[in-house]
Amino acid sequence: MRFGLKVLITGLILCPLHLAPATGADVKQVNVGGTTFAYVEAGQGDPVVLVHGGLQDYRMWNSHLPVFAKGYRVIAYSRQNHFPNATSKDGLPDGAADAHGEDLAAMLSGLGIKRAHIVAHSAGAHAALFFAANHPGMVRTLVINEPPAAALLTGTVGGADVLNEWVARFASTRNAFQKGDIDAGLRLFADAVGGPGTYDRRSEGEHQMMADNAWSAVADAITTRPRPVFTCDMAKRISAPTLVTNGERSPVYFHRIVDELVRCLPQPTRVEIPGSSHSVPGEAPQAYDEAVLGFIARH
Repeated sequence: MRFGLKVLITGLILCPLHLAPATGADVKQVNVGGTTFAYVEAGQGDPVVLVHGGLQDYRMWNSHLPVFAKGYRVIAYSRQNHFPNATSKDGLPDGAADAHGEDLAAMLSGLGIKRAHIVAHSAGAHAALFFAANHPGMVRTLVINEPPAAALLTGTVGGADVLNEWVARFASTRNAFQKGDIDAGLRLFADAVGGPGTYDRRSEGEHQMMADNAWSAVADAITTRPRPVFTCDMAKRISAPTLVTNGERSPVYFHRIVDELVRCLPQPTRVEIPGSSHSVPGEAPQAYDEAVLGFIARH
C-alpha cells in the first residue's frame, strides 16, 4: 500500500448495540488506496493508536478507550480482514505481520497522523514491530504485548525445542481451521494461547468477537504466503522507547520471544503482569493500563 494513493474518510458504519464501543464513540472508516479500515476514537492530545490481536478487532479495546482518552487522542482500529471490515478466507491472513504493518503506516497517514504512541497486542504487536522497524520516524513510543515473532528464536539455545513444542501445541487449532470447523478452531485457539479452560472463561461478547473474525484465522491456516520473518537486526532499527509486556502465566514460547526482543531492542523496558496469561490487556486491564500509561507519560 503506497501513501500517494487516494485517501477517503467516510461516514459512520452501524454496529450492533452489544458490540458498540463502551465510550459510545461512533465507528468511522478511513479508505486508503481502496482498503477500508474501521476505527473509533476518543479524547484529545497526542495520538495513541491501539492494535488488536488475532480473532479480535477494535472492540478488544472497548474498556481501555475511556482510560486512555483522559489524556490522549486514542484510536482503536480493525486490521485488514477483520470485523467490521470486509472479511474472507481468501483475504489477508492474520499472520501477515509485514503487510499489516504497512497497513498501519498507510492508515495513520490517511488520518493525518505523522507520529504516534503505538500500543499493540499479539499478532497486532508483531505487525507493530514491522511498522516500527520500517517507519521509525512515525513512532513516539512502542508498547507490545507478546508478539508471535517466532523467527527471533531461530539459532538461540533451546529455541528449536520451544518452536517445535509451540507448533505441536497449535497443530489441532490449525487443522480445525483448515477443515473449516470454526467452532472447534475458536475453542482450541483460545486454550492454546491461554491454557485449558480459557475459551469457557471468556464472555459471550468475546466469543462473538472471535466468531466475527474467524475468516482471518482460516486465511492464516490455508495460506501459501510465506511467513514474515522479523529479526534481531530489524529490532535494532526501532529507535523509539519500547515497553514489552508479558503475562506471568503465558506459554514459554512468548517469554522466550520477549527475552530476545529485550536483548535486541535499543531502548527496551520489560514488565510482567502478575496473574495473567497471554491476553494481558483483557485479563488484567487495570494493571496493564497503569503500566502502559505510566510508560507513555515518561516519554
